[in-house]
Amino acid sequence: MTDLLDAAERLSREELEALQLERLRATLRHAYDNVGFYREAFDKAELRPEDCRTLADLARFPFTAKTDLRDHYPFGMFAVKQSQVRRIHASSGTTGRPTVVGYTERDLDTWADVVARSIRAAGGRPGHKVHVAYGYGLFTGGLGAHYGAERLGCTVIPASGGMTARQVQLIQDFRPEIIMVTPSYMLTLLDEFERQGVDPRTTSLKVGIFGAEPWTEEMRREIEERFAIDAVDIYGLSEVIGPGVAQECVETKDGLHIWEDHFYPEVVDPFTGEVLPDGESGELVFTSLTKEAMPVIRYRTRDLTRLLPGTARVFRRMEKVTGRSDDMVILRGVNLFPTQIEEIVLRTPHVAPHFQLRLTREGRLDALTVRAEARAQATPDQREAAARAIAAAVKDGIGVSVAVEVVDPETLERSVGKIKRIVDLREK
Repeated sequence: MTDLLDAAERLSREELEALQLERLRATLRHAYDNVGFYREAFDKAELRPEDCRTLADLARFPFTAKTDLRDHYPFGMFAVKQSQVRRIHASSGTTGRPTVVGYTERDLDTWADVVARSIRAAGGRPGHKVHVAYGYGLFTGGLGAHYGAERLGCTVIPASGGMTARQVQLIQDFRPEIIMVTPSYMLTLLDEFERQGVDPRTTSLKVGIFGAEPWTEEMRREIEERFAIDAVDIYGLSEVIGPGVAQECVETKDGLHIWEDHFYPEVVDPFTGEVLPDGESGELVFTSLTKEAMPVIRYRTRDLTRLLPGTARVFRRMEKVTGRSDDMVILRGVNLFPTQIEEIVLRTPHVAPHFQLRLTREGRLDALTVRAEARAQATPDQREAAARAIAAAVKDGIGVSVAVEVVDPETLERSVGKIKRIVDLREK
């Protein structure tokens, strides 16, 4: 296996940390000299780039939030001239202005390299065919996966999202070894295989690389058992670079190794901002180490995880993200995350792994209804039993009472990208 690793993956921990500090100091200087937002933020904190003498000194510098990127829409966070920008991506902007990111030619090379490294860590090899079912366009998923797979020497099938029946046909005809897609859409593909009377376990697929949304160990087991593949996690976000920030190694499946030679991680208390020691759970924060067009300093991802020592690689691991601080529902004083409900739904007989949470207000109290789809062959009695089982498991495991509706198959809206798990119907 070691002959497959690149030079950075062979560094000792001491060599890696020396490289990180060198790149961190250069990034802080680049951001301060070329981005007005960072110059103002550093000056307000009475800090200069040269005040970062050790990696621990980074904790003294101010955070960057998504609102900062939106406040400087579209190009106010860029650190290079427009003539040096080779590509622009943007988030969907469903909760406000989209966040815009730019890439120089070197940034695109770096991005392709880290995604290629990710696919290789997942089990991909040159010559494999990769079915990319992430959306193409301003969303970073499709093109990020595409160029990374090509960089590794794979054959890319740029299926994008949608046209589910056609995707099933392409998988059967083109016989890819790898699929890259959101886990929720993978479940949609599974349903379509079975609807067409095709056993998903008979396909050519060997590895599924899933990202863009939190997913649980229960969902991993569901996918692996129904598809007979290895299901591994990839992590990224457009503000940092896109997919390829961290990757789960297929031989261990024990968390995602962060490519720390390009992205420096911290975990902080989501309320106080205090840096937490490795092993403690909190909010993930990233500082880019090699980006030219749009460096980010201490970017608050809102993803909840913890940092762990490396295993299959020298790089530290992040535990699988199970929720976001801004996705947390506080229901009658109890903190609840969609992934907690997902775990319960996945282990309940006679319901499919498709669910949605609906928040309403009854008088002065908030109420939550879990809507889960029945399996196609489930009888009315089995549906009723499933609803009771889910309600009881939520009450016992989370400590809050919820209503449960088991609805007909294919009732809930499918998504080709990130599935919307929470529908807030409360009056603002």
